[in-house]
Amino acid sequence: MLKENNNIITTAQVTALGYSRAMLSKYVKAGLLERSRQGVYVLADAVHDDMYTLMLRSESIVFSHDTALFLNGLSERTPFIHSITIPSNKGLPNSLKNECVCYYIKPELHKVGLIHKKTTFGNEVRCYNMERTICDLLRSRKRCDEETVISAIKNYAECKEKDLNLLATYAKQFKVHKELKKYMEVLL
Repeated sequence: MLKENNNIITTAQVTALGYSRAMLSKYVKAGLLERSRQGVYVLADAVHDDMYTLMLRSESIVFSHDTALFLNGLSERTPFIHSITIPSNKGLPNSLKNECVCYYIKPELHKVGLIHKKTTFGNEVRCYNMERTICDLLRSRKRCDEETVISAIKNYAECKEKDLNLLATYAKQFKVHKELKKYMEVLL
């Protein structure tokens, strides 16, 4: 199963296969596995995909903001700390608080624009599409670097796969249509 999962396995997967958690500890002590994060293990000689292992920690985690920009090809900069969005009725586990920048959203808006993209290691992760990401950046522009927002909108405007109708729909839904209009008037 480790080989099928790009050298990653979770505690839940191990117990579902009928093995005990204690076996994981034995494998870590023997140097066969490394504990990547709480509940996530990788082969000792394998390259670590931090986006994928972070996402495995919670079904609620969706990569957003600058991390979604990178995954959608709107930024070439790999984020040092990943940005995630979770529903406001969920809590971020304490073990993740120092590992990522967390944004909260109303539960009914959490899955709007949700897609799956492959990381540079080939693992599929949850993130938001380009249009949702632009709206998230505009909603959080006080927490984001202004240069990142401008660059993202500029790259989006030049993108062949953009969907301006969907962007307009999301902008109204997330109440950023006035801000979007200001940026788009300058760029388009």
